[in-house]
Amino acid sequence: MLGPMQAMKLGTSGGLERLKLIELPDPPSPGAGEIQVRIQGSSLNFHDYAVARFDAPHTAGRIPLADGAGVVEAIGDGVSEFAPGDSVVSTFFPQWQAGQPPNGDFSTVPGDGVDGYARERVVRPASWFTRAPRGWSAAESATLTTAGVTAWRALVGDGALKAGDTVLVLGTGGVAIYGVQLAKAMGARVIITSSSDDKIARAHAAGADHAVNYRTVPEWGAEVLKLTHGRGVDQVLDLGGPGTLPQSIAACRIGGQISLIGTLTGFAGQVPTSAMMRRQVRLQGLIVGSRAQQLQLVNAMNATGIRPVIDRRFALAGLADAFRFQESNRHFGKICLEF
Repeated sequence: MLGPMQAMKLGTSGGLERLKLIELPDPPSPGAGEIQVRIQGSSLNFHDYAVARFDAPHTAGRIPLADGAGVVEAIGDGVSEFAPGDSVVSTFFPQWQAGQPPNGDFSTVPGDGVDGYARERVVRPASWFTRAPRGWSAAESATLTTAGVTAWRALVGDGALKAGDTVLVLGTGGVAIYGVQLAKAMGARVIITSSSDDKIARAHAAGADHAVNYRTVPEWGAEVLKLTHGRGVDQVLDLGGPGTLPQSIAACRIGGQISLIGTLTGFAGQVPTSAMMRRQVRLQGLIVGSRAQQLQLVNAMNATGIRPVIDRRFALAGLADAFRFQESNRHFGKICLEF
């Protein structure tokens, strides 16, 4: 027996103040088809923040965080994909192995519908994990589960990105910076938007070709058209939602695609359907991706040498402070936990 382990748990109410550090008993030995993983890193996403910040009956007593990475400590009968000592990373939808999405809710997502990875050890089915990229730390690997797979699915799985395309990425958070890195690695031209000149400079360093400050240029869709000589971009990664969608449509080429990923400007709003029709834009809503797409992404990371951009790292006990830093919107790239 390994003894008790530390975990963060959500109380019944109180926003981020309901996050409490607790001790849990050591999990049972892995059964058939299961692996025991020593979790050593996680990363924060807007979905995790929403679960922790806004009281909901189904999250009372929940262990948060969808992203988890670490080392396999033991395997159960019938497990051949992993061995003790392997570095692994969790999947966002454990039941979505490949193909089309099986459902449209978060009932199976760790950290929301079931307990997540804000703890030191788990026993789960082997199919809930993939191998991590070679040479990556646990914190780096954990950034793949949500942010990395979302960007990969949008650009490659749904968008069929090819060399020579132009991609517009909104913002400089985790999904956005992965979008910049992946698009550049595949030979695309990248334009980003941000309200911060400092973040714009950092985005250029990460590979962005052009940037537009949406505070000084409110009609940034028209500015993107100028940057593309009136053609528009092939793809847009829209992390804003209803407040940014009209400008995303204006920036998109005739027959281009917008991946609707985020809800930072709200959960509902008017859609300029006439503009969409005129530009014949495809609007694709999506939530992360499948295990098969995560396996593709890991292979891509190994092939390209891309490493995630991590702004700040916190200890497990500092999870509430990590969420407060996320809430401030000062971060560039990912916020991670290491424990």
